Amino acid sequence: MRETLPRMEEELQEIIHRWKWVSWIMVGAGLILISRLWYLQIIHGEKLRKSSEINRLKETKIQAPRGLIFDRNNKILVDNFLDLKLTITPQYINNLEEAAKDISTIIQIAPQHIMEKVKTGEKKYGPFRPVIIKKHLTLNQVVDLKFLQWDYTGLDIQTTIIRHYPLNQNGAHLFGYLGEIEKNQILSFNEKYKPRLHFQSGDIIGKSGLETIWEHELRGIDGFEFVEVDVHNRKSISNIAGLWSFEPKKPIPGRNLILTIDKDLQEKTYSSFLRKDKIGPRYGSAVVMKNNGEILAWVSYPSYDPNIFSMGLSTAKWMNLVYDPTKPLINKVIQEHYAPGSTFKPIIALAALQEGLITEQTLIESPKELVFGRRTYHDYRKTGHGPINLFSAIERSANVFFYKLGIELGIDKIAKYAKLFHLGQKTNIKLDGEIAGFIPNSQWKKKHLGEAWQPGEDLVHAIGQGFILVTPLQMAIVYNAIATSGNIVKPFIVKKITDINNKEIKSFKAKISSTINNDQIAKEHFKTIRTALKKVVHGSDGTARWWKIKEVEMAGKTGTSQVIAFSKENIHDKCQKRPLKQRHHGWFVAIAPAEKPEITVSVLTEHSCSGSSGSAPIARDIIHWYFKNKKENNISSVSNKPAKI
Repeated sequence: MRETLPRMEEELQEIIHRWKWVSWIMVGAGLILISRLWYLQIIHGEKLRKSSEINRLKETKIQAPRGLIFDRNNKILVDNFLDLKLTITPQYINNLEEAAKDISTIIQIAPQHIMEKVKTGEKKYGPFRPVIIKKHLTLNQVVDLKFLQWDYTGLDIQTTIIRHYPLNQNGAHLFGYLGEIEKNQILSFNEKYKPRLHFQSGDIIGKSGLETIWEHELRGIDGFEFVEVDVHNRKSISNIAGLWSFEPKKPIPGRNLILTIDKDLQEKTYSSFLRKDKIGPRYGSAVVMKNNGEILAWVSYPSYDPNIFSMGLSTAKWMNLVYDPTKPLINKVIQEHYAPGSTFKPIIALAALQEGLITEQTLIESPKELVFGRRTYHDYRKTGHGPINLFSAIERSANVFFYKLGIELGIDKIAKYAKLFHLGQKTNIKLDGEIAGFIPNSQWKKKHLGEAWQPGEDLVHAIGQGFILVTPLQMAIVYNAIATSGNIVKPFIVKKITDINNKEIKSFKAKISSTINNDQIAKEHFKTIRTALKKVVHGSDGTARWWKIKEVEMAGKTGTSQVIAFSKENIHDKCQKRPLKQRHHGWFVAIAPAEKPEITVSVLTEHSCSGSSGSAPIARDIIHWYFKNKKENNISSVSNKPAKI
């Protein structure tokens, strides 16, 4: 018993000692808890309260409408319309398989396809990003889907803005189309357009044409709103957002573009490619330009409908466009180049006049062929032309006449005069994808091909063949320079930028990039060439005499751009009997009126065999319409005098 008492006292002391440690630990934990509560409630209470409320709110982006695009007379060219789309948010969807089956019966999309879309979207963008299941819902579909929202959380019907192109295929290459921003573009776009615009995954941006070049102006600034949601992410009927002052931000619409384009002339130009004659619809391009550089019409054919990108383009349809041999996605006015053929001859004539090789009345023997070295160079006319002067040579497009001028000039002088007209370089029109074309010289061939320039090459280049490549827009610049005695204009399409209230923000004036002076080409030589070009249309032997217009005199030049070279035996074979890909391209570049030109029309038709039958009819239709309707459509209103740059 005596031994037991000390042991009990020892155990009691040990328990008391342990309890003290437990008490201290409990007190310490309590102090930590109280300190943490004090920190959260007193120090960060307001911030955390707002954060908790925000967690009850759902921020919804309000899409800002893109700016509209108008023609010079304020007629709509590109606009927007409202659309309804079905989305599913992967994080909140309950029973995806059952939901897909029920949705399928309403929107006529296979359940498996709906599930694949949701899973792909979740993998790509995360669980909280709504996945678009179907756009362009009908009202009946919306009503039926609204009932399903009570059974399936994460299901939502959203209002969106769809880009609309009323002209459909007409002008598609000019206006462009929209598409989703790529991941590798987001960082560069945010840097490029800061601080006004901010881009994120899923945003729709301009992908080509004016839509991409003027993205900064056309794109609006998105707004947002807050709505209270329940645990299932469904909207509540209360107004917690307003209660806690989470004010919505209204979207700011994009700015509008007012173009130099005339809508009615644009439609006429496009329809001219659909002629129902022996050749039928033409593939190629046409550009109509005022003498100060304003673009009035721009057509590349065949084309595509940019509305299909807004409505949703399948991979199969996209691949069909990409691999279509007629290249409907290529803007052939500036993204495709061709040998200019005989439309290059006026430059050779100006060079020969300026160099003193000929005068207006110098007669040059022009037989059916010319033997130079070991090669025979043929004229298109089997009988030849005999002794003719410059006027007749351009009127008839006599090849041998220009072969002889090419021999005298040589390639380096040919290149010198071609570059005075800015051939071989971009026009710097504000559109994407422009190519520069090409003007060769002897130094280039030695450097890049390792061969000396051969004198025989001067002949083919004097008639616009060989290595020479130009775009239809470049040829419009050349002939406009002939019309204005040397002004090289900078072509432009956008006249003004305005806000939603039509208030002008910025305007653009006509500019002259450079002027060919008298020391380079004398003014009287331009006048001579204009007279010769008039004979092409109005002369008795003119290669475009079938297309003269009673109401207005026009001047121009036909041209044939050879696709492949032909042997002596088949050079005069009928072009229309050859396989399509072996047929020549046809050019016609015209200015009108001939005496005091206002506009230039450049037309290239692929595989049409000749400029006279393929391209001249289109140019004739355009010019005839222009001078018949210009006053009514206010096309010819006097613009600001071009300023030099």
